[in-house]
Amino acid sequence: MNTRSIRFRLVGWYAGLLIAVCLVLGGMMYAGLRIYLEESLSQAQLRRARQIAETLLANIGKTGEAHVVAEINSWFAPETNDRFIRITRDDGSVLYVSASPRDASFDASRVPLLRHVPSGSSWRKEKADGKRLLVASVPWQSDGRRFVVEVGVSLDPVHAVLTRLVLLLASGLAAMVAVAAAGGYLLVGKALGPVEGIARSAEQITLHNLKERLPIARTGDELERLAISLNSMIARLEDAFQQNRRFIADASHEMRTPLTIMRGELESIVDAAPFASQVQETAASVLEEVERLARIVEGLFAISRLEAGEAQKAFSRFDLAELATSTTEQMCLLAEDKGIALSCAAPGQVFVEGDRARLKQVVVNLLDNAIKYTAPGGQVRLGVTAQDGKAVLEVEDNGMGIPAEARPHIFERFFRVDKARSREAGGAGLGLSIVKSICNAHGGHVDFQSQEGAGSCFKVELPLADVPSRKMEANHGS
Repeated sequence: MNTRSIRFRLVGWYAGLLIAVCLVLGGMMYAGLRIYLEESLSQAQLRRARQIAETLLANIGKTGEAHVVAEINSWFAPETNDRFIRITRDDGSVLYVSASPRDASFDASRVPLLRHVPSGSSWRKEKADGKRLLVASVPWQSDGRRFVVEVGVSLDPVHAVLTRLVLLLASGLAAMVAVAAAGGYLLVGKALGPVEGIARSAEQITLHNLKERLPIARTGDELERLAISLNSMIARLEDAFQQNRRFIADASHEMRTPLTIMRGELESIVDAAPFASQVQETAASVLEEVERLARIVEGLFAISRLEAGEAQKAFSRFDLAELATSTTEQMCLLAEDKGIALSCAAPGQVFVEGDRARLKQVVVNLLDNAIKYTAPGGQVRLGVTAQDGKAVLEVEDNGMGIPAEARPHIFERFFRVDKARSREAGGAGLGLSIVKSICNAHGGHVDFQSQEGAGSCFKVELPLADVPSRKMEANHGS
């Protein structure tokens, strides 16, 4: 799980806030219940202490202290009822103190004596041998004598109730947070569903379908404004690309005529005998540059037409393996002049749907690049196969390879790995750009692998067309 994702953070904040609220409410419930239980327990002990004072100490002058002690043991049985009862005189001496209860919840002999005689009824918490007690005190005066009646009880039952409450709250909180987190995760995912839809649609928009727009969720919130803003941006990008395409196409088209005229005039100057050799050499050099410029213009014009989708108008079904084989045979002379072994492996028919002339240009450009950058005595291999519903064309050489720093830019326009050497070979850095544009126009993909000093392998993948029916083959043969 991505802990930095919006979904995780939202669910985390939601669960954290829920835990904090539950802890606060649980703490308030715990404190409230504790106060209530202790208050109820203290009031019960105060009532019992007053009862002892009113019924037994009121007539202590007549009945005597021994009668009071006997009556307490008889009526209240503190040891049996797990209570603590003590009566002290005004001089601090003890008139009566109960024994420890049967459940041994506390040691009655260790309950501290009162330091000061209270002026009114009160209650306090005491410790006896590590056990906590709640002790209620009621002062009483009878026949000119003052007594303090203390009645206590262990706080263990209160603590047991509070412990069960804590366990109940903890288990309930864990279950509540788990359910809330799972529900929050699903709700956040549902809320972010439009964002995922926008992301998927945005990934499908490329240079060739800029007319597409992102879906707009009519929610009236930030998601709707985001989709509208992105669609506006795509519209501006579409206008900018259209203007760029029109400029390249118009400029290339307008430059073709003057370049053709210039080339013709220069050729006539070079062929004319009366001119001095120096003039003819200069004219020949200018003619070479004009021809190179003409190739650049033709390349830009071809790219603009491909990006405009004009290549799809000439689509037909043909055998890519046969095209690669015939093109390789045509390129053999160029390879032989450089002393390079050129071979083609196309064992079976591989039918594709596309512009035959443009795909031949792909084969020519890839083979031309491989031959240019392979040293004499090297090898260039071309292969065509059908793999996983795709037509795969590979051109592999054992030439100079491509440096690592140049690989990310290899398909960029006018990019040349070795500018000086490419210029000598007549390259303008458009060959691979044209290959990529042709592959994109055919719904395909081009990629490469290269190791500097060991060679390169360019791989073109195109959608595989259905094999023509026997009837179509028979008609074609007749």
